[in-house]
Amino acid sequence: MKAGRCLLLLALLVLLTAPLMLADDRKRVRKNRERAGDENFHKSRKQQYKKAKKGSSYDTVPFIDKEDKTFWRKEAQKELETQLGVRPRVTQAKNVILFLGDGMSVATVTAARIMKGQKTGKWEHQDLAWETFPYSAIIKTYTADSQVADSAASATAYLCGVKNNRGTIGVDVNVNRENCSAQHDPTFHTHSIAKWFQDGGKSTGFVTTTRVTHATPAGVYAHIADREWEDDHEITADGLDAEHCDDIAEQLILNEPGRNFKVIMGGGRRVLTPSDVLDVEESRYGFRKDGKNLINMWIDDKASRGVRASYVWNRDDLLALDTSKTDYLLGLFGYSHMDYVVERDSAMDPSLPEMTKAALEVLQKDPNGYFLLVEGGLIDLGHHGNKVQKALSETVEMAEAVQVAVSMTSQEDTLVVVTADHGHSLTINGYPTRHTDILGIGDISSEDFLPYTTLLYGNGPGFQPQVNGHRPDVSKDDLMDVNYRHAASVPLDSAAHTGDDVGLYAIGPHAHLFTGVHEQSYIPYALAYAACVGDGLTFCGSNRFRRNHGLLPSNRGQSKLRQRG
Repeated sequence: MKAGRCLLLLALLVLLTAPLMLADDRKRVRKNRERAGDENFHKSRKQQYKKAKKGSSYDTVPFIDKEDKTFWRKEAQKELETQLGVRPRVTQAKNVILFLGDGMSVATVTAARIMKGQKTGKWEHQDLAWETFPYSAIIKTYTADSQVADSAASATAYLCGVKNNRGTIGVDVNVNRENCSAQHDPTFHTHSIAKWFQDGGKSTGFVTTTRVTHATPAGVYAHIADREWEDDHEITADGLDAEHCDDIAEQLILNEPGRNFKVIMGGGRRVLTPSDVLDVEESRYGFRKDGKNLINMWIDDKASRGVRASYVWNRDDLLALDTSKTDYLLGLFGYSHMDYVVERDSAMDPSLPEMTKAALEVLQKDPNGYFLLVEGGLIDLGHHGNKVQKALSETVEMAEAVQVAVSMTSQEDTLVVVTADHGHSLTINGYPTRHTDILGIGDISSEDFLPYTTLLYGNGPGFQPQVNGHRPDVSKDDLMDVNYRHAASVPLDSAAHTGDDVGLYAIGPHAHLFTGVHEQSYIPYALAYAACVGDGLTFCGSNRFRRNHGLLPSNRGQSKLRQRG
């Protein structure tokens, strides 16, 4: 009886579970079919790209000379001889030129070098202008409140010598973002090296490819609680009183040290003109709601001071300008930022080397010396859009501007420094063979057998979702399109910065102060020491300091380190 009952229960259990087992079987069959489909897909991809990974890559690269051990020994010995000839120039720097590549990470420098080498034929052997400088350093870029810097806080560090809160400029950590009342407290203000130069009776100026009120250039003259407050309407939009809070454009034209700059060049006409004034180039109106035309106010100010001043807004006017008869120069070459070099109208927009040349011609008339900031600002904007060709082209152009500055100055009296404010998540990936286009395919995945580009981003708008469960085949994309977005691993509407250290390169008097690893806030104090400006330690300062630190003047005006027994 018990056995019969058990058999009946077992039969009922089988009847109840049979549909579930059949469903599981169907799922298993479906998964097997999908797996077979994936395997067939991978197999086809593997066969399609197998040839690209076959054979010796060295044999397929068209080298001019065989790079055997003799070649590399010769190159190393030549490099060693050059390094052994490096001697510090321990004299006062009459002039200081600071080049700032916005967002110019180490990977950006490497990729730009290779891209330039593709055009010159030197490929990986190419050097950018600053890579031949005798001294270099590593710079730490974190801010007072963030592991990853923005251009506002970093500008305060490398121009004013103070690390502060992200999004604020020319103020210390006591000023939080959008705190207008704290912004007005002079005890919280940080003064830039440009102000130190002006206090020392020297000339100052800046050149940028961004708006002249953008974060980097604002670092030399503004004290602002929010980098977005470039004009009064931005302050009003945040619910604050624009009459009480001076915007960045006002501070540039009306306050010191901004009104004393002998050179101001970049874009950004919209933040200096009223909302009822049509732009000279574009069919758009200015942004200012207070009715102030700051361009006209700049012209009137210089006229009242009896100085020779020129305002230009296009390339032809700049190149036609007689800089020998120009004491103050205002050049605004864009309604907003200037155009990328790969999209620029050469009739309307001057290049960064051309602006650098004009700036130096104006500033070099001052026998006391000068400070000039030159920013390659569109490097950063290209990276924010994952448009790497734009970012690298801007880097190459900045290198050309550096070469112009070096050719127009002397290493005996001019200190030239090149650095960046922060990084971007650009990486150089895979194992591309030598002489591979840096913008092209770098390698093939051993997992899905699909290609990927040499250059990739950690985040940004270049993120590409899977299609039918597979990565897109980037070999079908137009990788040479200047607006092509290289792939990113995390989707963002605008790529975020990175917190990695950046490089610094220096040549000229006291360039040897830039070796090792330093805080970003160290930079302006080292520049000030070399130029004998500011209220900190200076080369021209106390003999007691120099004696205590073992620095003795030699007969040739240089110094040597005292041997300690």
